[in-house]
Amino acid sequence: MHRDPSPRQSLDEALSQRFISLDPSGYFLIKVDAAAGELIAEHYANGIDERGLATDPDTGEVLSCRGGDPRAPLATYRGRSAKEVGIALTEAEGSHPLSRLDHALYLGRELQKAEHCLVEGLPYVQD
Repeated sequence: MHRDPSPRQSLDEALSQRFISLDPSGYFLIKVDAAAGELIAEHYANGIDERGLATDPDTGEVLSCRGGDPRAPLATYRGRSAKEVGIALTEAEGSHPLSRLDHALYLGRELQKAEHCLVEGLPYVQD
């Protein structure tokens, strides 16, 4: 039986479609390493073009969300919980890889979702 999305799910889906200003400090790919029992947040550099699209900082080419050549992360953060990874991202020594509050909130939500998937043995897909 197919269920209609709840009002909360519909709201979240609508909010996910809004325009987002990209963080000039870069973007993250979040993964779950079930074998190690860890969350992984890989930080990548990007440029931003005049249309607000993420670009490869070396070539200026628009980055594709699907496929393309693999890029090397600037840094990789690992932890057993969303909190552990979040603390590493925001409280570690040196510069922090986030410059926008909305990006930090997004990462917190995604890390929490990834932790839930890790604990429950579910596949994780980044929003």
